[in-house]
Amino acid sequence: MAQLIPDAIHKAQQVVMGHKGDKITDLQREFKDPSPKDRLTTDYGVKQTTADDWLKVVSEDRQGPMLLEDPFGRERIHRFDHERIPERVVHARGTGAFGKFRVFESAADVTCAPVLTDTSRETPVFVRFSTVLGSRGSADTVRDVRGFAIKFYTQEGNWDLVGNDIPIFFIQDAIKFPDLIHAAKPEPHNEVPQAQTAHNNHWDFIFNHPEATAMSMWTMSDRAIPRSFRMMQGFGVNTFTLLNAKGERCFVKFTWTPELGVHSLVWDEALKLAGQDPDFHRKDLMEAISNGVFPKWKFGIQTISEADEHKFDFDILDATKFWPEDLIPIRYIGELELNRNVDEFFTQTEQIAFCTSHVVPGIGFSNDPLLQGRNFSYHDTQLSRLGTNWQELPINRPVCPVMNFNRDGAMRHTIHRGTVNYWPNRFEAVPPATVEEGGYAEYAEKIAGIKARVRSPKFKEHYNQAQLFYNSMAPVEKSHMVNALAFELDHCEDPVVYSRMVQRLADIDLSLAQSVCAMVGGEAPKTSSRSNHGLTAKGLSQTEYPGETPTTKSRRIAILIADGYDPVAFSAAYAAISAALAIPLVIGPNRKRVTAADGTTSIQPHHHLEGFRSTMVDALFIPGGAASVQTLAKNGRAMHWIREAFGHLKAIGATGEAVQLVHSAVALPEVAVSVDGDVRESFGVVTLAQVRPGSFGEAVQIAKGTKGFMEELFYAIAQHRNWDRELQGLNVQVAY
Repeated sequence: MAQLIPDAIHKAQQVVMGHKGDKITDLQREFKDPSPKDRLTTDYGVKQTTADDWLKVVSEDRQGPMLLEDPFGRERIHRFDHERIPERVVHARGTGAFGKFRVFESAADVTCAPVLTDTSRETPVFVRFSTVLGSRGSADTVRDVRGFAIKFYTQEGNWDLVGNDIPIFFIQDAIKFPDLIHAAKPEPHNEVPQAQTAHNNHWDFIFNHPEATAMSMWTMSDRAIPRSFRMMQGFGVNTFTLLNAKGERCFVKFTWTPELGVHSLVWDEALKLAGQDPDFHRKDLMEAISNGVFPKWKFGIQTISEADEHKFDFDILDATKFWPEDLIPIRYIGELELNRNVDEFFTQTEQIAFCTSHVVPGIGFSNDPLLQGRNFSYHDTQLSRLGTNWQELPINRPVCPVMNFNRDGAMRHTIHRGTVNYWPNRFEAVPPATVEEGGYAEYAEKIAGIKARVRSPKFKEHYNQAQLFYNSMAPVEKSHMVNALAFELDHCEDPVVYSRMVQRLADIDLSLAQSVCAMVGGEAPKTSSRSNHGLTAKGLSQTEYPGETPTTKSRRIAILIADGYDPVAFSAAYAAISAALAIPLVIGPNRKRVTAADGTTSIQPHHHLEGFRSTMVDALFIPGGAASVQTLAKNGRAMHWIREAFGHLKAIGATGEAVQLVHSAVALPEVAVSVDGDVRESFGVVTLAQVRPGSFGEAVQIAKGTKGFMEELFYAIAQHRNWDRELQGLNVQVAY
């Protein structure tokens, strides 16, 4: 017996997932890429002699019945029938990638969490981006909130930071979440519309819940139609807490700001992409990572001491309120980089499971009523989707040892040894950890109050921040919000719904309400029940986040050519685009090799004009060549490419004979073009009529006013869009 006790203790402790001591139980292994040497097997490892025919009765001249006794056939069909799991109720449509996180400035003054204090660490992460309302088969570019969820595989356990690209939410209390989602999802009588809020039930809910007013302004802004997952901010939304080594607690909000800047699509472009390329965002993320242009975000924290909790005119625990940077500055302390695409979508992206309740020592929860409900809901959801052992799936497993006495349940992966499955036990095996050993310590918060279904007084103010957000928008952003609200309310057939919402908009800004009413109908409000306070705040307009430095990195630039194109201009532009880590895409009338004007050079286009559209690129370049330009000028789709790109405010470059082609397509006297050997930039249209040595520029630069054609074009592209076209009313004159 003396020899058995130590062995029993050893075995009881072998609950580390993916235990390396026994290859049979190493269930976290990954299948290698198959090779011709491998042989097809069943799920239980038996090699199969065929995968094409079910076992059946046959004779020389007759096909007989299939036999139910065939175990291979039954297994194949059975597995296919059950290869889908329930999709997420919300955030069903998404994609993800692996990466790393590090802090470059220790936050030890506010937290003892090593993931936020150890500057020598590099923490592996998995990030999942998503839309909220649509099903798995919906489009990427719909107007919607975007999920921004990160799983940190820290040495102290998994930390899940589950957030969105908007820092606030529609509701204050989690008990309202079912009503919110029911109202925003397709209406129950006909299951439409898919993946959008442009319908009666959603806006009826918004009106009846004044607390949703501020969030509705954010979703009607350009934030809801991002250009890319790589170009949107991320926010933890809820108020969490941090605990330092001295036992001092503060409140915290988490922020991610992209290196590439915060940029969006224009609405017409988003609508078209939903049909032309519904996977636009997920393909964009994978393309950037595959090309080595790794997306990066700065990680920031906003902190408030316990002593200052009540010094603001809003409740810091209210999830419908953001913390203005003017009052609580963002302290950027870390960096997130995504650098590896998934190996298999289902087992990684689809089976990744997040919980807001997953935190590590040094990070805790506040009394945010939305967060408290999410802590229950997220775990409950994973039980429904993946089963009680969902945290044993490879993508969800911690990288640190996992030791506990949890047992059994469907799809159990871990194999335990020994006789101990409880605590305390006679061997004193697997005892709880002390705080000194890294155990999680709850903050000893003193609580006194009355148990009731109420909210604190500050939770009852719903309009100040809605006005603050609207006031802080640039003129072009305000114009977009008017159009977005007009689009949404136009899809509400019930006059009660859109008339009441117009009146609600007057509570934010009277001119906003009148502008929307002019398009959607109803009685135009003449007065407002509350005046606009006129205040603004920094950090709300996307124009304040152009990026760390102007860059064309990862931007898609289409080059339109036909037979007879100018090989000198083409080659110079193609090389410069590639050198700038942008993505050149050659587009021809068809996908046959296109021959240059010299008769010897040719190139294979990536796409043809009908199969690919201007909506799928960030900029357009057309080299000269008389024959090429003549062919493009006679091609209606080529002319549409130029006009649509101009209408969507994208940079356009042209050289040689193509300058006149662009001038004819745009047909606006305000847009001036080059007529000689000088580079001309006008409303983001960069032209060079006569190509000569050195006129393209010798280096890839992003600077305004340089002499080289490519430098000017790159600068225009780096601005994301030429908003002056819209402000001057030029884009509306060009047919989309």
